Amino acid sequence: MFEKFKKLLVDELQVDPEKVTMEAELANDLGINSIELAELVMHCEEDFEISIQDDDIHNFVTVGDIVNYLEGKSK
Repeated sequence: MFEKFKKLLVDELQVDPEKVTMEAELANDLGINSIELAELVMHCEEDFEISIQDDDIHNFVTVGDIVNYLEGKSK
């Protein structure tokens, strides 16, 4: 799941792959702003065939937060 999400970050938002770790913070470490986060959520919904609630998005601080969320939704 991590590798698939990492590829999404690199391909869609041109994030430096070297910076993408489970602990990397979306805003502080990867420079993702709120508009890019919304775009990322849309890509996740499409690629992983899930629905992400708006309230859940506020809990996404690190890459690990999203990966864990995706893993929980894919079961």
